[in-house]
Order: sequence, then C-alpha cells, then structure tokens
Amino acid sequence: MKRRLISSGSSFEAKIGYSRAVVVGDWVFVAGTTGFDYGTMTIAADVVEQADQCFQNIIAALAEADCTLDDVVRVRYILPNRDDFEPCWGVLRQYLGEVRPTATMIVAGLADPRMRIEIEVTAYRGPDVTQSGAVPV
Repeated sequence: MKRRLISSGSSFEAKIGYSRAVVVGDWVFVAGTTGFDYGTMTIAADVVEQADQCFQNIIAALAEADCTLDDVVRVRYILPNRDDFEPCWGVLRQYLGEVRPTATMIVAGLADPRMRIEIEVTAYRGPDVTQSGAVPV
C-alpha cells in the first residue's frame, strides 16, 4: 500500500524529519499539530487560541487528504500543563463535539516552550460507518 505524505510547510517538519499527515489506504494520520500559524511561523500566547489554530491546521491537512473533521475517529491532546486542558474544552467541543471520536489527554513536555497544546488525529475515509460502529460490506 502506498503512503502519501502531506506537509503543512512548518519549518519543524524539515528540521525534525516528519510529515504533518500520512495517508495510507483509507486511513489519515495527522500529528505534531501545534498552535503555530505555519504560514507566518507565529504562535499566540493563549492556550485557547493555540487550540483553535491547531484545529485550523488539522482541517487544512485533512482537506489535502480529502477528509474533514467528520472523518476523525481518534484524537490525542498533549499539554505540558494539565491546568490548560479545561480552558480548551469549548474549542474542542466546537470542532469535535458532534463527531465524538475516542480521545486521550496526555501531560508531557513539548518541543518548544511557547507550545501549550499539541493535537493529533486519526481519520478514516473509507466506507461509511454506521452508528453501531460496523463497517458495511
């Protein structure tokens, strides 16, 4: 199965050696998504603004893979400060509240001290999945 690599243009991707997203078959993996505006390589100080920018970056990567947030089946939130998580809930609900993917929040250091949240998602763009979770055949 071929892999298709998607870049956001972030300087971190080239420096570290990763892709914003990788498409393999019907699966799309988006990782390393922080609150940087990758066009200007600037980042807001506020964690809620960073969370919103994360989703803008994720939406762009998913669009390049012919997906939307409706295709997201798993999300991971990584924050250096656990107290920053609850203020972000409104933004997380805004983008994924109807989709309701599985979710995990991890407290861990991030690559740049300005980063206050990192989000990764996994999306499935294959056949429609029914409410019960069964994939139609």
